[in-house]
Amino acid sequence: MTGFVLRRALFAALVMWLVSTLVFAFLHLSPVSVERVIAGPRATADTLERVRESLGLDRPVPARYAAFLGRLLRGDLGDSHISGAPVAQLIAERLPTTLLLVGGAAVLWFAGGVLAGTVSAARARGPWDRAMTVLTLVGLSTPPFVAALVLLHLFSARLGAAGLPFFEAGPPLQEHFLQRMILPWAALALLMAAAYARLTRGALLEALGEDYVRTARAKGLTERRVVVRHGLRSALTPVVTQFGVDVGALIGSTVVTEKVFGLQGVGQLVTRSIATGDTPVVIGVTITVTFFVIVANLLVDLAYALLDPRVRPA
Repeated sequence: MTGFVLRRALFAALVMWLVSTLVFAFLHLSPVSVERVIAGPRATADTLERVRESLGLDRPVPARYAAFLGRLLRGDLGDSHISGAPVAQLIAERLPTTLLLVGGAAVLWFAGGVLAGTVSAARARGPWDRAMTVLTLVGLSTPPFVAALVLLHLFSARLGAAGLPFFEAGPPLQEHFLQRMILPWAALALLMAAAYARLTRGALLEALGEDYVRTARAKGLTERRVVVRHGLRSALTPVVTQFGVDVGALIGSTVVTEKVFGLQGVGQLVTRSIATGDTPVVIGVTITVTFFVIVANLLVDLAYALLDPRVRPA
């Protein structure tokens, strides 16, 4: 197991380096004039040159790339071109809100999706299965921003007058913050729960048709034990795989939900930085999201050994 973890760690480091290199090449070699964005459209040539020198843009690309990798190894993501604040600090201020948003929604969509998919597979082609199929199709057809707006309208009209603090944005440690997160969690989890219900149903139906499941039934085990102990454990492997990818990727793609509910998270930070041409912030967020995706996939690989002994590394 130790060798397996080390190999995965080395692979993760290689992926981080490739992503960092691609992001550097895409943004630093792009035709967008960073100095023009910072100095303004009316800046003189002398002003633009001073800005380029202060940012190190007058140096050759290999020198800039070497300096970029050196800072990255030290955990230094640079400073914002717009505000001048350290990028790591800007991300650290926004990251807890986004992590809490994704984490709470992940619990809801995983538990709800797996439960709905298990019920559908255990009662395949029955009334419960048909009802779950309809609800799943509704969830898959509802974009997160539509669900967010509908929930916001319903609860603002019904509960807003009661003084419930559903709609005031604030930092994670502020009073009533968890109560404010209920609607964002529900809006973000609706689509994902529907997708996980379909994925769980398909995987569980396939697992229930295996020989070892028929053997378990022949031994006289109860249907619930057969489904949960033998079928679901094997069926969760592709579900956990998708879960690890989704959790990591959503950290940088929650901008719509954050915008609707006024949450100051990483999603809003990166969109604002793209609009203003703040290259260091875009690079920093990209590297941060890549790190979380890699960690999530590493945890998924380790979870395989717990769910399915057949894939345990030697």
